[in-house]
Amino acid sequence: MNNSTVKLPNFLIFGVQKAGTTSVYNYLNQHPEVYLSPVKETNFLEKDWQELANQGHQFNPKNIVTFEQYSKLFEGVTNEIAIGEISPNYLFHHQTSIGQIKRYVPDAKLISILRNPVDRAISDYLMHVREAKSNTILKEQIQYKADKSFVILKGYYYKQVKHYIEEFSHNQVSIFLYDDLRKDSKQFIQEIYKTIGVNPNFEADTSQKSQTAQIPKNEGINKLLVKDNPIRSLSATLLKPLLSKEKRQKFRSFLISMNSKSKEEMDSFDEEKQLLLSLYREDILQLQDLIDRDLSAWLNL
Repeated sequence: MNNSTVKLPNFLIFGVQKAGTTSVYNYLNQHPEVYLSPVKETNFLEKDWQELANQGHQFNPKNIVTFEQYSKLFEGVTNEIAIGEISPNYLFHHQTSIGQIKRYVPDAKLISILRNPVDRAISDYLMHVREAKSNTILKEQIQYKADKSFVILKGYYYKQVKHYIEEFSHNQVSIFLYDDLRKDSKQFIQEIYKTIGVNPNFEADTSQKSQTAQIPKNEGINKLLVKDNPIRSLSATLLKPLLSKEKRQKFRSFLISMNSKSKEEMDSFDEEKQLLLSLYREDILQLQDLIDRDLSAWLNL
């Protein structure tokens, strides 16, 4: 398929995980002049999937790994001005993502939202605990696996952002801060509207926050609720004739929330924050100069 025969993104939000991208996706989706991929994280531009397939790699059928699959996501475009997608891992995988972006959408506006890397790492870790994907406590990751842990490595923004700016220029790359999203979500999203060239006066409903940092009280119960297992499958089978899919999902969400610690019960991670800051300090200072933003708040715990 020829790239010129289909409408493809003219903007990408390419980073970073745990920096409000789900909320931003919802806010952008409200704007009548914006078309977003119905799949929030396509990850298509993350790697050369065809090359990996040629090497014998197998992919989950749900993955978007061909240009045909990717282009179909944008078949619904009508007269929208801004066409985009949000895949936060494009920043972390910059060494492969940049080549794919240049191949398919070389002129797209590139937007990254950066979060204090200490807070980002803790939020990422809590997500892995919540999804029962982590067997190593955060302190151990920092002390013994800092050079291998994706939770930690994703917070070294300087080289990642520098690579994008060098390959695409300051004019094409825009850096936003999660701090500003938290401070004034309406003004933040209006600045995004300006960047992608749509009416900045449109007011999105930004009252809905997409995610909360919950962690389970009991990890065994959490695994039963969030991971595929015989008990969960049996429960779904028994409930299927009684409840709709939506009601079953709401019931499971209710059980997960019942097994979640309140904010007051959660660990403050004071020691881990100090350890993380010692890892990120130099990177933060370099990033500050690169993007010409005051990041001193990131250096104060």
